[in-house]
Amino acid sequence: MWDDAFPSFLIGLREGLEAGLIVSILVATLVRAEARSRLPQVWTGVLAAIAVAMSFGAVLTFTAASIPQTAQEAFGGVLSVIAVAFVTAMVFWMRRSARNLSSELKQKVTGALAMGSGMLILTSFLAVGREGLETALFLWTTAQAAGESAGPLTGAAIGLLLAAGLCWGLYRRVLKINLTKFFTATGVVLIVIAAGVLGYGLRDLQEGGVLPGKTAYAVDLAGSIDAGSWYSTLIQGVFNLMPTMTWLQVVAYVAYLAVVMTLFVRGVRVTAPKAKPERKPETVTQRSAGASGEGSAARKPAARRRPVWVVPAAVVAVPAVVAGLFVALGRPKPAGDQTVAVSETDCGKGFTAPEPGRQTFQMHNTGRQASEVYLVDPSTNAVYGEIEGLAPGTTRDLVATIAGGTYAWRCVPASGKAVTSKAVTVTGGGAAKPVAPVSEQDLAAPLKSYKAYVGKGLDTLAGQTRALQHDIEGGHLDKARTDWLTAHRTYASLGAAYGTFEDFDKKIDGRADGLPGGERDKDFSGFLRLEYGLWHGRSAKELTGPARQLSTDVAGLGKAFPSQDFDPGDLPLRAHEILENTLQFELTGDTDEGSGTNLATADANLAGTRELLTVLEPLLTDRAPKVLPTVDTDIDRVQKLLDAQHDGGHWTPVEKLSDADRRRLDGATGQLLEDLAPIPDLLEIRKSA
Repeated sequence: MWDDAFPSFLIGLREGLEAGLIVSILVATLVRAEARSRLPQVWTGVLAAIAVAMSFGAVLTFTAASIPQTAQEAFGGVLSVIAVAFVTAMVFWMRRSARNLSSELKQKVTGALAMGSGMLILTSFLAVGREGLETALFLWTTAQAAGESAGPLTGAAIGLLLAAGLCWGLYRRVLKINLTKFFTATGVVLIVIAAGVLGYGLRDLQEGGVLPGKTAYAVDLAGSIDAGSWYSTLIQGVFNLMPTMTWLQVVAYVAYLAVVMTLFVRGVRVTAPKAKPERKPETVTQRSAGASGEGSAARKPAARRRPVWVVPAAVVAVPAVVAGLFVALGRPKPAGDQTVAVSETDCGKGFTAPEPGRQTFQMHNTGRQASEVYLVDPSTNAVYGEIEGLAPGTTRDLVATIAGGTYAWRCVPASGKAVTSKAVTVTGGGAAKPVAPVSEQDLAAPLKSYKAYVGKGLDTLAGQTRALQHDIEGGHLDKARTDWLTAHRTYASLGAAYGTFEDFDKKIDGRADGLPGGERDKDFSGFLRLEYGLWHGRSAKELTGPARQLSTDVAGLGKAFPSQDFDPGDLPLRAHEILENTLQFELTGDTDEGSGTNLATADANLAGTRELLTVLEPLLTDRAPKVLPTVDTDIDRVQKLLDAQHDGGHWTPVEKLSDADRRRLDGATGQLLEDLAPIPDLLEIRKSA
């Protein structure tokens, strides 16, 4: 966790010390001016600055969480670039202003004392507020880069606490620190860290589609560097240097580092003061010691007093309320927030006129029987959406596109008469287009095309498993590992047909889970049995039997498949289920038996999904023309993330993915699944309502 915490620790220490120094100088100036009664005004301004910074952080966090994944990438990228600009400006400002900070603030405090309490609150607020906002923004961007918040928050908290302790020591004359040297040294480190944040931000902008070149890799060391090693984790966490970086990232990183570091170091040399023997290293107390003559302006008749808690409470409450309103109003409303009850006697309870557009209704069966549910136009019986077999006590989503027209729910229990709800009328949004019913005849052509694809794939697989068998029989285990992956990827690309393979699927790709002997059980066979043996040092003699059995089972499946019953209704279901299993088993590494090639299997699953969507394209385009373009974009995004994790035949094992890469891959796959979800309902073979 320290690798993720260090950048935030440094920014917390640096920004905390800057803000703390400013507060210390303000307090020292007031004390020396014999205006202690005005100290609460300083603390009120500081409290307001902290409240604004925390509210700003909340807005960033909750606003980003409520937008789509691709937009999150673009949003995070923009803020990362802004954070780099702020940190760069802060580094140069502090280098330039450190030596004159005390005198400038004393002048401001003197003017504020003369003008009243409001100006003193404003002075302290502005002095601390900038550091607070910079800290919130930089902390948010580092948390995004790390993929988790515990490390960055811990680092920032430690840095702020240490800064507070240092400032107290300086104020009490316990410590003496050469602040010019301190800010110079930390400035150099922050410039290096900011270069990494800039590269990370530009990568996010590429992932979000704002900038081009997201597949133009200048550095691709994923196949030769262990992403899970301590040194790799440290470099990625502290400097945001990844094993795989695009040309834009590399050029921006090098250019920023070269230009900014050169200007910073050159500026330090130019502004370095000439040596003065009589002058000691700067401390807060020394710079504020000459402020004893400004007390006269503070001695004014006391104004009418108000309760001391009013202003502090207001400066905390107002930013919090504004941030809360911003988050609440900025969050998009759910596409559909209606829960509609279904039963044998009451259909559509809770249904009100929805807004035009794509809506998601939560259909909850409160009855005792399974039921078919249809969203219909009661005057024409046109169907706009449906759910088949909604079991008692369960809730399922029904997605439908709502336009102008009349709508009602029709529930058909397993035994009993159909029940229709009260109709509602929707205005606006054009005319409603009913979902064209799908029949087995409609799916006949796609099914024929897909069966041909599977048949060809099984022929290829038969040849590949024979080659694998010969490798093992000949003792060529290195070649067998390569051929094993080739054959397993071929099988993984046939995912939509698994339900028709009957017992062959268990023999060919069954898992050891649940078997009494685990991986050593006699019934453990197929690809995963060979994977375990090839990557756990088993001899060719031990693996010859399983290899021959796999080849026999694949040949048997190839002969049996043409006559097996392939339900055409399975095709739309598999569009979602293939990648649902990928997310559950492959992207968690759950099925890894030693090869570390789960991402290769996921890649093959994605290819199989593409093929399935290709044969379903005519039906989908006619019923929901916007679904496939959205899904194609999602697939391309997942594909690019998978492509970044292999070099030739070597794939990054799931457990060695960086937190950021794992988060991106899971998020992109989750978004793809969400956009695939309507397909089974759109292409479900409909029974009579």
